[in-house]
Amino acid sequence: MSTESDAVRQELEKAATLVGTARRLLATGTEVDLAALEGRVRFVCGAVLGLERTEGAAFRPGLEALVADLDRLAAALTQRHNPTSLDA
Repeated sequence: MSTESDAVRQELEKAATLVGTARRLLATGTEVDLAALEGRVRFVCGAVLGLERTEGAAFRPGLEALVADLDRLAAALTQRHNPTSLDA
């Protein structure tokens, strides 16, 4: 794996950590600023697209896990700001 892939992997891990932190903060009633998370996710997606196809494909499981975590964060945000909404 290339140095570039290692850097992307680290950024992906940081993004996943930010999502987890945001979910924990929401659970305690703390407001969260998602600007850093948005920038990190944007960077990771762009960086993966810039990799050689086979190298980029190795990130698929991590990206799918990140998307699932982002979906859970979105649900938590919806519940926080609209407690009467039903889960779809």
